[in-house]
Amino acid sequence: MIERWVARQARAMAAPNGARDRTNPIGDSPEVLANARAHWADHCAVCHANNGSGDTEMGKHMYPPAPDMRQAETQHLTDGELFYIIQNGIRLSGMPSWGSGKTRDEQDSWKLVRLIRHLPKLTAEEEREMQGMNPKSREELKEEQEERDFLNGVHSHEQEQHKHH
Repeated sequence: MIERWVARQARAMAAPNGARDRTNPIGDSPEVLANARAHWADHCAVCHANNGSGDTEMGKHMYPPAPDMRQAETQHLTDGELFYIIQNGIRLSGMPSWGSGKTRDEQDSWKLVRLIRHLPKLTAEEEREMQGMNPKSREELKEEQEERDFLNGVHSHEQEQHKHH
């Protein structure tokens, strides 16, 4: 599709030459990946999915659609290019800038680069863990509360009384 080609070209041109050569100052460790998974699940998964596929309602309906971060087009970008894209976004696409120039934001972005490299090897257990960290809608929160109430023996007429008090 033409929009995917245009998006790839825009992504390729997004990072200036100096950015491409930057190396990731954050070491690869289970703690770094756990922190990055939590950040991704809360901020990135709405468009990119927990597994990086881009197979979400929002990701599929963007113009151009969110890329599959596990594929070669993304995995062949340098760490510096990935970092630059996270920090600065991609013009004419749905990818916003996430960096504010704060050291903490930069560290989070470098951790996300580590996670992007890990996405092709993401385990089912890691993905399930991330699902628990995804933001929930009011309807999902209400449904979870009703389920907890049911399991704790709170009956529907008692729930109604709680709503009125």
